[in-house]
Amino acid sequence: MLGITLKESRFYQDAKVEGEISLIIRQLRRKLRKLPETLIAKIEALSLEQVNELGEELLDFCKVADLEQ
Repeated sequence: MLGITLKESRFYQDAKVEGEISLIIRQLRRKLRKLPETLIAKIEALSLEQVNELGEELLDFCKVADLEQ
């Protein structure tokens, strides 16, 4: 029809990013307990590439200050 697959659609890409952001926030809350709303807002504004990088980096975090850096 339009020559794109579902995985290439904007809707799918947006849903994928939202899902990954949700997972990262849940993991950070479990690891660091409390997350300031300002940091949550910053995480929600990240690109998919940045979210993936954060997903790897969060394994090294011990406190919220690590995330802020």
